[in-house]
Amino acid sequence: MKKLLGYLPFHFLLFLIAGISCQFYTDYWNNGIVISACILIFLSLTAYWQRKTLFFVFITWITFFLTGMILVYENDTTNHTNYFEKNLKNTSKVILAIDKVLKPGNYHHKYVADVVQVDSKKTIGHVLLNIEKDSTPLLFHTGDLVFLKNKFQDIKSSLNPHQFNYKNYLAKQGIYQQVYATKQELLLLDQTSTSFLGFIAALRLKIQQSLQQYDFSEDELAVMNALLLGQRQEISKELSDNYSKAGAIHILAVSGLHVGIILLILSFVLKPLERVNKGKLIKLVLVILFLWFFAVLAGMSASVTRAVTMFSAIALGQFFNKRNAVEHSLIFSMFIILLWKPLFLFDVGFQLSYTAVFGIIWVQPVLYQLWKPTFFIVDKGWQLISVSVAAQLGVLPINLFYFHQFPGLFFISNLIIIPFLGVILGLGLVVLVLSYVSILPVFLEGFYGDVISILNKVVTFVARQEKFLFSEISFSVIKMIFFYLLIILGFQLFLKLNTKRCFLFLGSILAFQCVFILEKYTIAQKSELIVFHKSKNTIIGKRKGSSFEVYHSMDSLQISSQKLLINYKVGENISSQNYHKLSNLMYYKKQVVLIIEKDGLYDIKELNSPIVVLRESPKINLQRLAEKLKPAIIIADGSNYKSYIENWKATCKNLKIPFWTTYNQGAYILN
Repeated sequence: MKKLLGYLPFHFLLFLIAGISCQFYTDYWNNGIVISACILIFLSLTAYWQRKTLFFVFITWITFFLTGMILVYENDTTNHTNYFEKNLKNTSKVILAIDKVLKPGNYHHKYVADVVQVDSKKTIGHVLLNIEKDSTPLLFHTGDLVFLKNKFQDIKSSLNPHQFNYKNYLAKQGIYQQVYATKQELLLLDQTSTSFLGFIAALRLKIQQSLQQYDFSEDELAVMNALLLGQRQEISKELSDNYSKAGAIHILAVSGLHVGIILLILSFVLKPLERVNKGKLIKLVLVILFLWFFAVLAGMSASVTRAVTMFSAIALGQFFNKRNAVEHSLIFSMFIILLWKPLFLFDVGFQLSYTAVFGIIWVQPVLYQLWKPTFFIVDKGWQLISVSVAAQLGVLPINLFYFHQFPGLFFISNLIIIPFLGVILGLGLVVLVLSYVSILPVFLEGFYGDVISILNKVVTFVARQEKFLFSEISFSVIKMIFFYLLIILGFQLFLKLNTKRCFLFLGSILAFQCVFILEKYTIAQKSELIVFHKSKNTIIGKRKGSSFEVYHSMDSLQISSQKLLINYKVGENISSQNYHKLSNLMYYKKQVVLIIEKDGLYDIKELNSPIVVLRESPKINLQRLAEKLKPAIIIADGSNYKSYIENWKATCKNLKIPFWTTYNQGAYILN
C-alpha cells in the first residue's frame, strides 16, 4: 500500500476520478473546449514554473480534478451544437449507423445506433433502437446505415422504487433517446464502403455462422460466443442466473482472466522468436497487436478494454524489466481508459474487474504464504483457492451493493473451472479458426462440445445448492464504503500487528456498526403508502418501520415472487412482509384510501376527501364522483386501459383535481 501511495500517477488517478464523479453527479462545469483548454494550459504552465515547490503538488491535483470534469462535459454529446436532438423537427428524416447489437427483449430486437445525419446536417449522439420482432431473427449488423423518419422519444425512468433504472444505466453510456419501429418503417441503405468496426463485426458474424454449421447445442454455442468472442446476447436467462449463483459469472464476461490466459498462451507459442535478433521486441509487438485485435473482435466492452490495456502495459513493463510492473500497469491502464472513456468509471464490470485484480495483487500472496503444501496438486489447488478468495474479498462490498447476494460455493466452482479454462480458451481458438475455414474435424467438434456441456452442468449443479447462496442482502452505498475501509484496515493489521493499526481497525469496526445503527434508526422512523405500478394487477403497500403490509389482487403463489416487491424489500431493508387480499377501503394514518374496481361502486358514507385508486377500468362518471367525494387525489394504476386513463386525466385537469397515473409517473408514494 505504501508503494502505491508513493506512485505519483496514483495521485493523478484519484483526482481524475474525483473530477469525473463531481461532474457526473453535479453537472457543474459548462464551459466549452476553448475555455477549458486555456484553463488547463494555464494550470500546466503554473505547475511547471512551480515544479520545485510544494505548490506544484496542489496545482497538479487541481489540474487532474478539472481534467476529469472537462472530460465528462466533452464526452456528453448533448452539450454540443451538432447533437441530433437539437436539430430535430417533426418531419425530419434521419440516418442511423448501427454501433452495437444488444441482447433482444421479449418483443424487440435491440441495437445501439449513432445518429449520423438529421435531414442534411451531420450530427452526433447515440440512441437505443428497438425493432419489433417478426419472423426475421436478425435485421441489422454493426456498421449498417438505416434510414427512418423522426420517431425519437425519451427513455422512461423506473416506475417502481428500487427497480433497476434502465434510464440511468443508458445515460452512463451517453444514450438519452430511443426509437420504437417496425421493420417496414426502416430502410437499409446501400453502402459503398465499410468501416473498420463494420469489417470486424462482419468477421465476427461469419465466425458465429461457421460455428452454427456444426452440431453444437444452443447453450454450448452461447457459452462459446461469450468465452471466445465476448458476445453474451444468446445466453439464456436461466444459464446466466446459474453462473451468477455459482459465483462464476465472470467466466462469461471476457475480462482480465481470459486476457491473462491468452497472454500466457501467446507468450508460450511465440517464445521461439526470442532466439532471433530483436526477437523479444518482435514478440512484444505481435502479442500487443493480437491482444488488441482480440479486444476489437470481442466488442471493446469496458472489461475487455481494461484487461487488454492492463496486460499490454504489463507486457511493456516486463520487456523493460520494470519493478512492480503489475501494480503500476493496473494504475496506468485505469488512468488511460478513463482519459479515453471517463464514464467507464460507472460501469459495474469495470469496477468489479479492478477491485478483483487489486484483491489478487495484495491479498493472494499473503494468503498463499499461510500454508505451504508439499504435494504439487494440493499446492496448485491452494493457489487457485487463495486467488478466488482474494478476488472475492476485493469485489465483495460491490457485489453486495449491486447484486445483494453472495455465492458461498464460489471457491468450488472456481477450483473446478479455472484450471481447465486455459485449455478451454486455447482449444476454443483452434476450434474458431478451423470452423472458419470449414475443416473442423468431427472428433474435435464433439470433444469441445462435450467440454462446454460439462462446464455448464458443473455450474448448474453448484447453482442448485441454494442453501449456500446468500441472497436478498440489503446493502447501501455507505455500507459499501465503510466495508471497504474495514477490509483494508483489517488487512493492514494482519500484515503488521501494532497499536496504531489496531486502533484504526477497531475504529473502522465501530464506524461500520454506527452505520448499521444509523440506518436502523432511519428505517424505524420511516412510514409510507405505495401504489405500485403493475401491469394488469393492483399492488398497494403500507410500510411502517421495517414492517411492510402488502395488499394485492393477485394469486397468493404469484405475489411472493414479484420482483418489484423483492426489490423494495431489499432496498428498504424490510424485515417483515405480510400479504393480504385487496379490499375497497384502506386507512393510512388519518387518510382514507378508497379503491374503486370495475363494478364502479363507491357509494360509501362519511368519506372525507379520500385518496381514490381506480383499478380494472371501472365505468364511472368521474365528474359526479369528484363532486360527491371531493377526492384529495385520483390514482390510476397499471390494471386500467390506457384509453380510460387519458379520459380521466383530461377530466381531472378540467376539474382541477390532482391526477396520478403509474404508467407515466411511476408508483405513487405518500409519506
